Amino acid sequence: MKFVAIVLVALVAAANCDKEELKIDVVSVPEGCEVKSKNGDMLTMHYTGTLTDGTKFDSSFDRDQPFTFQLGVGQVIKGWDQGLTNMCVGEKRKLVIPPSLGYGDRGAGSVIPGGATLHFEVELINIGDSAPATNVFKEIDLDKNNMLSREEVSDYLKKQMVAAEGDVQSEEVKNMLADHDKLVEEIFQHEDKDKNGFISHDEFSGPKHDEL
Repeated sequence: MKFVAIVLVALVAAANCDKEELKIDVVSVPEGCEVKSKNGDMLTMHYTGTLTDGTKFDSSFDRDQPFTFQLGVGQVIKGWDQGLTNMCVGEKRKLVIPPSLGYGDRGAGSVIPGGATLHFEVELINIGDSAPATNVFKEIDLDKNNMLSREEVSDYLKKQMVAAEGDVQSEEVKNMLADHDKLVEEIFQHEDKDKNGFISHDEFSGPKHDEL
């Protein structure tokens, strides 16, 4: 899934316990590999994601555009953060990601059902220098009161989904927009520890800076 399906959605998935094991199958490794991926690197990947029954839910090849993200900082599901370390540029892997390291019992909109095991075929295209993690908390907190309201989270989620697709929205994003109210509530169930209706900076488990 794209970044949209990831930063906020992964907050909910993080609540699940890692009861099942991530499976990594190294398909091919290029000769002369000297640099391997590590936490903090910017990785550019091509990938195809399918469900256990073979249903494809996302593919960078279909868009003819690889996906770039920072490894190990929570920008992607835990199965990717754990399964894409120590890779060489040009290396191909198959990942079998249990629900506890994917989208949990909640799933992701109408694209990925709850409790789904995810199958990914991935290829590492490039390893870049580390970049500062996006301060997602600051971007969501429009009134700068160090507390996130449901309205702020909802608005941010909608803007990110639409921005990711540009002028033409895919069915995937349309489905996620339709289900986004439910997603917001699930985020609050996980993040709003004191159940006061707001997510504080301390409660927020997504990318943030500690100077607040």
